[in-house]
Amino acid sequence: MPLWPPPRPPAPMSDPAEILNRIVAEDARYSLEAYVFVNESLRHLQDGLEERRHVTGRELLEGIRIYALEQFGPLSREVFSCWGVTRCEDFGEIVFNLVDGQLLGKTEEDRREDFGGGYDFRAVFEAPFLGRGEEE
Repeated sequence: MPLWPPPRPPAPMSDPAEILNRIVAEDARYSLEAYVFVNESLRHLQDGLEERRHVTGRELLEGIRIYALEQFGPLSREVFSCWGVTRCEDFGEIVFNLVDGQLLGKTEEDRREDFGGGYDFRAVFEAPFLGRGEEE
């Protein structure tokens, strides 16, 4: 016996908060805060450009570094660690999870590998705040 009316397929998610929650549920390596911070870093970077445009992975990494130091100072590395982010490649994973969730766009040239070998977290987030004699 056919069902009438036929069951509806689930509505596509369009609420960014819902999409972010789904991404975090599917990939629990990174906290929700990490995704929000990457998005805020991108917005901060683009706000500083003369004209809004696509930014490369390397440009985004630099934007994340600057924004993190502005927001968290010498605690940046610790904050990222609490969020599951310990290397630049993690930012690439976050970005591409956002791309897969259709919250960010990408070009054909963009790759996860663009985030590889970016910078050493200790060197950029801790060393500038260490006084002489405190360095390991």
